[in-house]
Amino acid sequence: MIRRTFIKQAGVFAGGLLLHSQMAEAFASRGDGESINIGIIGCGDRGKGIVHTLKELNTKYNVTALCDPLDFRLNETLKEAKPAVPAVYKDYRALLDDKNLAAVVIAVPLNLHFQIASDALKAGKHVYLEKTMTFNTAQAIDLVALTKKYPKLTLQVGHQYRYTPLYYRVKQIIDDGYLGKVTQIDCRWDRNWSWRRTVPNPSLERKINWRMYKEYSGGLPAELLSHQMDFINWVFNTNPDQVMGSGGIDFYKDGRETFDNVQAILRYSKAGMIGNFGATCANAHDGYMFRLKGSKGMISLLVNEGFYYPEQETRKELELVDGVTGATKIQLSTDGGIPLLKEPAKDGTWYAFNDFYKSIQENSLPASNVLTGAKTAICVDMVNQATYQNSIQAWKSSYNLS
Repeated sequence: MIRRTFIKQAGVFAGGLLLHSQMAEAFASRGDGESINIGIIGCGDRGKGIVHTLKELNTKYNVTALCDPLDFRLNETLKEAKPAVPAVYKDYRALLDDKNLAAVVIAVPLNLHFQIASDALKAGKHVYLEKTMTFNTAQAIDLVALTKKYPKLTLQVGHQYRYTPLYYRVKQIIDDGYLGKVTQIDCRWDRNWSWRRTVPNPSLERKINWRMYKEYSGGLPAELLSHQMDFINWVFNTNPDQVMGSGGIDFYKDGRETFDNVQAILRYSKAGMIGNFGATCANAHDGYMFRLKGSKGMISLLVNEGFYYPEQETRKELELVDGVTGATKIQLSTDGGIPLLKEPAKDGTWYAFNDFYKSIQENSLPASNVLTGAKTAICVDMVNQATYQNSIQAWKSSYNLS
């Protein structure tokens, strides 16, 4: 592939991506259709953050109800919702009885996802269900079956990175062949933090620090690495057929049950790839790292920016000013990468709730839907089974949902 073809097809990466971003923002600024009355079930950090995003999209959403069993979380989220004054509920079932609500956000501990989502659909509500979609494989299969009974209701899963222009652009780059044959994927999401929240009363330990207990949580694979697993499933239209893993409570000896240190290997035999997914709570150097390595180049991604690193032979096709056309030289970063963005994109949640609105208005399938959410939830469950049981997990034909 000569350099001129690369520029024409890729839009010099950043230029094409910037246009995509501008188009997304232009759509989001439109006020087409009526605004949607939406309730938030779960007012922890994520639920409160979503309220902030919905305020930015105030022509599309009215936050008219909040629900959480803990008073201090309700009070904090009420402050975030101002100047709106939503109705307040302690029991999500009372919120679902509100006939003025068209949609709900479910941002509760993972073990509650399936039951609340099921009840919301049965109550006639559109559902934005935070990731990971369900606590286990059986629930994922059951939720797919349930949604078929409610074809006019939208269920969107909160794998929000799938919606950003950056990640759509990466998919296009891969589809256009600029990475060549991808064989290795390296993913990390590291931090140097216990994950522990302050507990005002010891009786609230398991409610507030639910991520640390197996009864409620899928741990690091569910809360962090699921985003990257979801992207791989999507961009390569694949799933792992074999999962291996290891983990332990290796640093924080504080009574937690979920691992603070995990590493999983997912083998995608049909795609000819190996995915390495790891996370630790004891070192923050790599933070969020996502690298896709192909025979022609590598893409290195952060949450809202990324770079393309061509292999030596590919670089020869892209370097220097085209002597015939005088085309502009491709700009490289200090370490030899081609930036995919001229400036960071918005947070993925902003794009995700634009799609949720569009899907509701048009009765269309969101990009992150019950089928894609189920596939990722199954992957997470397989990782946890492999790490907790020190076993090799195999993909089953019953996991192929449609």
